[in-house]
Amino acid sequence: MLLTLHRDRKIMNQDALKKSAAEAALKEIPEDAIIGVGTGSTVNHFIDGLAQMRGRIAGAVSSSEASSKRLKALGIEVFDLNNVNDLPVYVDGADEITRHMHMIKGGGGALTREKIVAAVAKRFICIADTSKWVGRLGNFPLPVEVIPMSRSYVARELMKLGGQPALRSGFVTDNGNVILDVHHLDIMNPVELEGIINQIAGVVTCGLFARRAADVLFLADSSGIHRLLAER
Repeated sequence: MLLTLHRDRKIMNQDALKKSAAEAALKEIPEDAIIGVGTGSTVNHFIDGLAQMRGRIAGAVSSSEASSKRLKALGIEVFDLNNVNDLPVYVDGADEITRHMHMIKGGGGALTREKIVAAVAKRFICIADTSKWVGRLGNFPLPVEVIPMSRSYVARELMKLGGQPALRSGFVTDNGNVILDVHHLDIMNPVELEGIINQIAGVVTCGLFARRAADVLFLADSSGIHRLLAER
């Protein structure tokens, strides 16, 4: 019983940290603008907070069907990115992030749309709790979205890079593709590896966000919120 209570308390504390990071990002949202919104448990807190200021923003561009559904349910208009000329900011979480603001993303499977929205946005704000802060990327398996017919070929190519790819069972992306989660990659140079993987025929994109890294990180730990900028 004591072990269960301790585990529940840890989960609650981590959720509180996620909420704190999300609320900090709300303070940097420009008024009367369309906001880029990511996907995941930390972003859900951001969306809930965004609903409290929905009269002060024009709406949102979403990186996933799940986030779009949540935004619409809270009365926030969701725009097609093709109809948006200016996206001043994109807010999203990370599965891992370094001091260079390089990230692994895609644990929720929305990596391709996340990468597209991030590419369009002028500023990328990452929100995360301290468990996502790492010295080097790679402990979290790297998601790679692939065209279904190329799955086996891409897996073989990823093995040549030193990784151990595993098909994410029973999962299909919003784009109708599958995901290979690549374990044990030695990610010495995230920018270079991102380019190499993305050039494999059949890969839609990989979950390395290094070429378009975050600009600002709101990192929550037990001492409070830290606003960090990239060391580049």
